[in-house]
Amino acid sequence: MNKRWWSLLAIVPLLAAAGLVQAAPVAAAPTSDATAVAATAGAEVYVSKDHCTANADGSPDSPYCTISAAAAVAVAGQTVLVQPGDYPETVSITRSGTESAPITFRAVNSPDGIVRVGNYTSVPTVSGNIFSLSHVHDVVIEGFTAGAAPGHETVLIDGSDRITADSLAAIRSEGSSEVRVTGGSTAVTISRSYLASITGPTVIIDAGVSNAVVTANQILFGGVLVRDAPGAVVSGNTILSYCSRGIDLVGASAGASIRNNIVRTNIGRRPCATPENATAVSVSAESTAQTTADYNLIDPITGGALYSWGGTGFWALSSFSQATGHGVHDIAADPLIPAGPGAERGGYVPNPASPAIDSADATAPGLPPTDMLGNPSTDSPTVANTGSGYRDRGAVELQGPVTAGTYSVRRAPGGSSVEAIAAPQHTWAREQNVGTFAYRFSDERFWRVTNTPTAQHSYRRAGSACVDIWANFDGFRSRAGYGLYGSCTIVGSLYTPLAPTRLLDTRAAIGTATTTPVAPNSEIVLPIPSIGQVPAADISAVVLNVTVTQPSAAGFITVFPEDRVQPIASNVNFVAKETVPNLVTVPMTNGKIRFSNSGSGTVHLIADLQGFYSRLGSGLKSLSPTRVLDTRAVAAGAITANADHRLDLSSTLPADATAAILNVTVTRPTTSGVLKLYPDGTALPVASNLNFVAGQTVPNLVIVPVVGGKLLIRNASAGTTDVVVDLAGYFGAAASGATQSYVPFGPFRLADSRTGTGLIGRTAGPLAKQEAAAVSANYIVSGIRCNTNCPLPSALVANLTITGPTAAGVLTAYPDREPRPTASNVNFLAGETASNLTVVKTTGARIALHNNSSGSTHVIVDQAGYFIAAGS
Repeated sequence: MNKRWWSLLAIVPLLAAAGLVQAAPVAAAPTSDATAVAATAGAEVYVSKDHCTANADGSPDSPYCTISAAAAVAVAGQTVLVQPGDYPETVSITRSGTESAPITFRAVNSPDGIVRVGNYTSVPTVSGNIFSLSHVHDVVIEGFTAGAAPGHETVLIDGSDRITADSLAAIRSEGSSEVRVTGGSTAVTISRSYLASITGPTVIIDAGVSNAVVTANQILFGGVLVRDAPGAVVSGNTILSYCSRGIDLVGASAGASIRNNIVRTNIGRRPCATPENATAVSVSAESTAQTTADYNLIDPITGGALYSWGGTGFWALSSFSQATGHGVHDIAADPLIPAGPGAERGGYVPNPASPAIDSADATAPGLPPTDMLGNPSTDSPTVANTGSGYRDRGAVELQGPVTAGTYSVRRAPGGSSVEAIAAPQHTWAREQNVGTFAYRFSDERFWRVTNTPTAQHSYRRAGSACVDIWANFDGFRSRAGYGLYGSCTIVGSLYTPLAPTRLLDTRAAIGTATTTPVAPNSEIVLPIPSIGQVPAADISAVVLNVTVTQPSAAGFITVFPEDRVQPIASNVNFVAKETVPNLVTVPMTNGKIRFSNSGSGTVHLIADLQGFYSRLGSGLKSLSPTRVLDTRAVAAGAITANADHRLDLSSTLPADATAAILNVTVTRPTTSGVLKLYPDGTALPVASNLNFVAGQTVPNLVIVPVVGGKLLIRNASAGTTDVVVDLAGYFGAAASGATQSYVPFGPFRLADSRTGTGLIGRTAGPLAKQEAAAVSANYIVSGIRCNTNCPLPSALVANLTITGPTAAGVLTAYPDREPRPTASNVNFLAGETASNLTVVKTTGARIALHNNSSGSTHVIVDQAGYFIAAGS
């Protein structure tokens, strides 16, 4: 078998994900289509007449306008994906691949249409050979519909080696062949193509060419001419000439193999006026040595000889076999092959009663793994297998009845990955489960066409993951088939912790142009074009520690994607002259984050980047809240001024944990200061996690990187302070159970006791003392498009706000129906409005909120996203 066959049928490769480095990307200078260089050294180069740009780079977002532009830059191992449309050009291929990494030019025929090149109207507008390959090697051209002007070849292969022209359609040439191989070329394969020349031989293998393969083609009007070209293989073709020779070996063309062909030398199936010109298979005297012929099906209706062997004509197969020893399994009969689908890319499908059915030699040299239409060999249950296996003779394999079957998309392991599945139901046994399948993923512009009934894809961002799926049975020569549009599931993203990096400080003109505070009821926008080498388009959300300082009046800050309408939600609540931080997880949509000051006074803002969610990183293992530190209850006591407390979680966290999710509370500080959490053994960061004043009890959620399960807590103040730490989960490898991924859905108001929204079984009103209430996942997942394999939340990310409390206390969030832990999320005083981000595990897709105080309080839950369990 030709070693390049399976590369032709491989799934279109996916783009590789970028690694992480701390360097902002710089936009490349635009270039013209004529001089552009391929975007990357990746596997794919795109061409699209309808979506191309003037300064193309061959990427999916900026495809070339012409095939020639891609041909000028393609390198070994790349596949040029040409999207549907008409391309009035000639293409000269002058660049070579390697034997293990050819350059492939693939027409992506799909539900959107086919690719036409050259002349595709009745009036020629393009002069010259449409595809010219001169003195190149290791190139594949596949799937194109093309037509040359009179006197020119559609495909000319000259002095080239290891070339494959596959699944082409060429129907408009006059006075010339459709495909000519010349100039001493070697190992050229012409396969699975629909080739129709008006006059002369349709395929010509010229003198000096060796080891050419012509296989599984539908060849009309003219036949196949091999002259002075030894070692040719002509297998599995359907050849319908117009009273001319079907297969003609002339000169010294010894060592040929002629097997499994259907030959009718009058396409109209009538006797020919000059039957002496209508010989089905002709082999010259100099070509008979080491040439074999067998398993061919020849229609005798024309009156021409079935064989001419070494100058002797044979009209009966028995006399031919007796004289030569060849053709023992040949059949002389009507092949029963009516016209097939698609005028431009047709295929003659045999009748179920055809003698071609299940009668071929499956071991014949040069046969591709699928037929001309992309379908495998199938076993007709009503026909005895008279060949070696159950392959049909000719170019097209008869398929049994097919029903729609099932089509779906399911989440695959690895955060944002999905597997799309096309499963039409075939009634006949098949040699392999292949066909023609098209998948269009919702974050991609173009269809991906493959021969396999499944396709995996990693979405650039988490959220709704939709895919259109189509199964076709004629290589998209028509749009016939079965499919499903808009099958959607939900995919998550993985977390990458970072050393805290200051992105915004309005006091120091970091992230802004001035040191002016944010005005009342106004907004500022923070651009985040990339994080290291990860562009904004690949980032699902960022985690920021947002600090309000020097506010002149009370208010709250809302952080949300720049291109969204401001939601009814809050992230940081504050009063005049207060410095207060809060961790914020905010979805990314267009590379910009908006900070809105909903207050009557000015305020300075600080934002420190803690990490981000993308398709690469660590998964989450959410835990029921567990207290892992309370300095009030340990012998060492409070953390002293400007000192570190080493928190060792190595007995709790797995060795591969990359970060811990901690709810950290400062209580009984003797002076003002800040708390900083950072990995053990690393330098003290500039950024802080929690700001406090003397006597204050204040919490903040912290996602902190860990080294060997250890981290340091620095009391950056002149006094002492007690610290309470509750563990809510960790990020790590899937092997250690950290398989949950984040879905960026929000911010929006999930529950509000003031209006009775979102709290199960409750009307409007504050939570009473020691009262617990539940929040349902029905609210958590509402609004995300999903109709198949929809995952429920395994953990909720939300900003919890206490307002109007009548007494001091703490709010605890925990999995519903589980025992309430000795942990806290929001600490509050009477009359105070306080908030804190939480990541809380769910049970039954619900969480519970407990008001641990002697008074009542209102509770607000603003969702910032949620986690889902691993795909299956």
